[in-house]
Amino acid sequence: MALPSLAVSALTTLGCYVFYQVSRFFITLWTSPLRTLRGPPNPSLLFGNMGPIQKSENAGLHEQWTAEYGHTFTYKMMFLEDRLYTTDTKALNHILMNSYIYQKPAASKYNLTRIVGGGVLVAEEDVHKQQRRIMNPAFGASQIRELTEIFVEKSIQLRDIWAMESSKEGSNGHVEVLSWLSKMTLDVIGQAGFNYRFDALSGKTSELSEAFSAIFESATTASIVMLLRGMIPALRFLPDPRDGKIKEAHQTMNQIGQQLMQESKADVTNGKTSWTRRDLLSLLLRANVSGDLPPTQRMTDADVLSQVPTFLVAGHETTSTGTTWALFALTQNQEAQRKLRQELLAVGTDNPTMDELNALPYLDAVVRESLRVHSPVLATTREAAQDDFLPFSEPLMDKHGKMINGLQIKKGQTILVPIQSMNRIKSIWGEDATEFKPERWEKVPEAASSIPGVWGNMMTFLGGPRACIGYRFSLVEMKVLLFTLVRAFEFELAVPASEIGKKSFIVQRPLLRSNPKAGNQMPLILKPVVQA
Repeated sequence: MALPSLAVSALTTLGCYVFYQVSRFFITLWTSPLRTLRGPPNPSLLFGNMGPIQKSENAGLHEQWTAEYGHTFTYKMMFLEDRLYTTDTKALNHILMNSYIYQKPAASKYNLTRIVGGGVLVAEEDVHKQQRRIMNPAFGASQIRELTEIFVEKSIQLRDIWAMESSKEGSNGHVEVLSWLSKMTLDVIGQAGFNYRFDALSGKTSELSEAFSAIFESATTASIVMLLRGMIPALRFLPDPRDGKIKEAHQTMNQIGQQLMQESKADVTNGKTSWTRRDLLSLLLRANVSGDLPPTQRMTDADVLSQVPTFLVAGHETTSTGTTWALFALTQNQEAQRKLRQELLAVGTDNPTMDELNALPYLDAVVRESLRVHSPVLATTREAAQDDFLPFSEPLMDKHGKMINGLQIKKGQTILVPIQSMNRIKSIWGEDATEFKPERWEKVPEAASSIPGVWGNMMTFLGGPRACIGYRFSLVEMKVLLFTLVRAFEFELAVPASEIGKKSFIVQRPLLRSNPKAGNQMPLILKPVVQA
């Protein structure tokens, strides 16, 4: 009788636990301060508003809801979870500046950790603060100035490849630019990040590039198992077909990363880094052993090693995607393309320095406008680690007709930080906010100063303590690419503009609406620039 009694006891305990969790969920739902907010109707008890959101492109549905329900509203996620959405600049500033209170949700951290390990993208609170403090010097302006030569070298290599590709018999100038830009930025982050040559532009493969591809492919294809494991920790025992490939890829990356780290350490120990090694990993290692840094505040080897996949993911796809959308934008505004080319051709060198690039006002305006209209990352999420009060810059009418100046936030509440929507919000940028017009940067709207971004009066690189640490790296690399390519080619879209859609998973990539199964692509027509 002992065994049946034990089974009954276990089932009773499990039933009580499930009842407790379900009761707790509904009590939280019924007592949530978000119940007073307006928002769209819920079309599905299981999936909430997720279906319509995923079908929407370029944050269009969120922008529609903002116009209908005001700057702050709520909608449903899976299993009736409330998601708070706000475009109020004071509220967003409060969220981004208080990074100890508003952290990455548990599901996001779990899935990110599977991809990049425990690097600066995932770390929170004091660990994140420690890593940022050590890493910041490696991403300063003086260090990016030293790396510009690598950006130029690889951009010229890409230019020459495109010249051959576009002149091939039967090509009619057609080049699929996204894949080539991705190879170029992979070469750059390998060499500039940790002195590793992928040689992807030359068509070579390596253990590290294959490992990175395996990991990134798993990051950009969602599955129901991955979704459930992120949301419900108790289900993380569920197998996913990609687990074995990811584990093997991480072992390869760790092995090669260890080797790269030991090589960098040897140079640091011998005092050679300032002369022979300017890559980010070497600079990070040098900062980590600085005499100004107490031993208790230094990063472990494991922490340093975890930055290698972080560099790859954060410093690779975002820049290639951003540059792809910039070229697309220039095909849709030929006058801007002509004006930019005129400015670039006036520079008397193919090898500009960072300071020469930053002195070109129209190039700067094109980069700013492209990153505003076509932000590589659509949005990010935060979860309250404790109860808090979220202030508003202007009052909001709730569903009962009452004006409120802020909102009580309960621990565990998730909030969407709408990067793309804030970059294109009409109340700040005007009725033409969704249009690509570089000239708008000649006179920036005064209201844009309230956007809590780290750069350019926009949210593209976020803001606050968790703002993108590598934004200077990305900006200079993007400027070098546009400088080199727009001087060499005239660009036209190879398909009607209506054919270009966006698929967002980590970053927003282009695809053809008529053939989405063909994968992400941006087909352009390249014509050599003939100078008088």
